[in-house]
Amino acid sequence: MNIVYSLIYFIIALGILVFVHEFGHFLLAKKLGVGVLTFSLGFGPKLIGRKVGETEYKVSAVPLGGYVKLMGENPEEEIKKEDRERSFSAQPKWKRLSVVIAGPFFNFFLGIAIFCFVNPFAILSTAPPPAPPVVTEITSGYPAEAAGMKKGDTVLSVDGESVSTWEELSKIIRNSKGRELTIKTKRDGEILEIRVTPIAAQEGGEQFYRIGIVGPKVYPTIGPKLEMGNGVGRTWLIIKFTVIGIVKIFEGEIPAKDAVAGPLGIAQMAGQQARKGLMEFLYLIALLSVSLGFFNLFPIPVLDGGHLLFLGLEAVFRKPLSVKKMEIAQQVGLVLIILLMLFAFYNDLLRIFSSGKFKF
Repeated sequence: MNIVYSLIYFIIALGILVFVHEFGHFLLAKKLGVGVLTFSLGFGPKLIGRKVGETEYKVSAVPLGGYVKLMGENPEEEIKKEDRERSFSAQPKWKRLSVVIAGPFFNFFLGIAIFCFVNPFAILSTAPPPAPPVVTEITSGYPAEAAGMKKGDTVLSVDGESVSTWEELSKIIRNSKGRELTIKTKRDGEILEIRVTPIAAQEGGEQFYRIGIVGPKVYPTIGPKLEMGNGVGRTWLIIKFTVIGIVKIFEGEIPAKDAVAGPLGIAQMAGQQARKGLMEFLYLIALLSVSLGFFNLFPIPVLDGGHLLFLGLEAVFRKPLSVKKMEIAQQVGLVLIILLMLFAFYNDLLRIFSSGKFKF
């Protein structure tokens, strides 16, 4: 059942991301007068579809992406004389550039919009949660060590006054004025009474008393929260962290197997975040949307960044690349993407089965 739940939310998340990305290409192409022949969510055989005007809108069988087919996208494609002005390849460079980058930038806009309301770096609690009165460390040379207190002791009471948090225990000791204290502790299931006399200490000109024990460290909970804020700044942070992560992968500081996730890994995350709540699921969508937009700008043929690369080369050499060269480059790019997908699938399976249980 968990697998079905995760797959449902994976399809919802991916459907939103792909729709937003392809809608960016579609909308700008329409606005700039470029003919749009197909708007597809998914690849492969058509499941459902309908043609409205010149554009066929459809949902295809493989839900791992989508595409918008533009009129005259292939320079060798035969175009009716009356449609040549609406051909993509006949458009000036600035129009083609705008249509290409619209997809990634719509993904960035989605991330910005969500991050305007969902703060991924919010402190969910204004104060750390109460710490239990457990001794995590004994300071050498202090009364607690001499009295026989041990690391791992749980303090139950001081002079008959029960304590339930580290803060209560600390307050009693600090304000003891140096009198002997009877501390009842629990150690390995056994109840012990320990007598210890605090010694004076100075801090900031204030005198207090201590016995030389250290308690557990606690931190505020950090995570997604509904909160108005700077969506652009938060989106930029995600991009910045992504770039740093990529650099560290190439430097060998972060293993690629721990950083690259495929559809199975994303499905796991979608199910887990959805179970935590709407804010966490929205945060995941925003994070994936920004990552998808950024990844699509990589200069790899078949990605939007590859089209930008072709446009850049066209501007440098003052003529488009030959169809044959573009086809070869796209084949190389397709091989790279397939290899990356296989690597991501391998990582997903390795993570799932190495954990000892197929958990979604």
